[in-house]
Amino acid sequence: MISNFETLSFSVSDDIGTLVINRPDKLNALNIQVLRELKGALTELKTAPLKGLILTGEGEKAFIAGADIAEMKPLETGEALAFSELGQLVTLAFEALPYPTIACVNGFALGGGFEMALSCDFIFASKNAVFGLPEVKLGLIPGFGGTQRLMKIVGERRARELIFSGRNITSDEAKILGIALDIFADKAQLLAEAQNWFKTTSKNSLMAIAKAKFVLGQGMIEERKAFADIFQTEDMIEGTSAFIEKRKAQFKGKIL
Repeated sequence: MISNFETLSFSVSDDIGTLVINRPDKLNALNIQVLRELKGALTELKTAPLKGLILTGEGEKAFIAGADIAEMKPLETGEALAFSELGQLVTLAFEALPYPTIACVNGFALGGGFEMALSCDFIFASKNAVFGLPEVKLGLIPGFGGTQRLMKIVGERRARELIFSGRNITSDEAKILGIALDIFADKAQLLAEAQNWFKTTSKNSLMAIAKAKFVLGQGMIEERKAFADIFQTEDMIEGTSAFIEKRKAQFKGKIL
């Protein structure tokens, strides 16, 4: 369904895609190659006939341990700007996918890895998951959109505390803060439950989900426009007819 990439692997089961960062020897750290390949893969996946996407990392130790510091350290200011822009384009591409996305976090999700997870619609975590934005400990700050996305989820003051301290948080604290939607025993259960979760949304109108996803955070005017746009579509007619006729709706599985 997508091109072959050196640092990524991709599979599909029941119309749910699983995208894996495949650098286990580097704890799936994000270098320029990974980011470029992610950008290319997400461009292709935006129009793929999927009902959902799971993002995870290869191996048991890490989801994504962060950016590749050895590659990042010698960057000059202009190069650093381009690196940050590339990372932000990838996280924006995750947000722009028209179907739901789940980051399945096993082990470390630090720095850029945490930022990738935050750009997905939901985060499912295993018991051993560890989250954090430790950039200040390296004389850096988050650069892939983490400051903005974390603040929206946990609030400004808690985001300041986490970013200024650079401390790591456990899966339990991540759930309390609203970062992780749920926690599971291990990676196998984590992936199985994520796949199972999509059984709920895949029964609904993919067209409506895509519209709802687009307007979240866009404001009242965009919501109003999207609400009107979806009227008299096949899914709207089928869904309302099924409700009135007291039967189960049979959606076509299309996205506007």
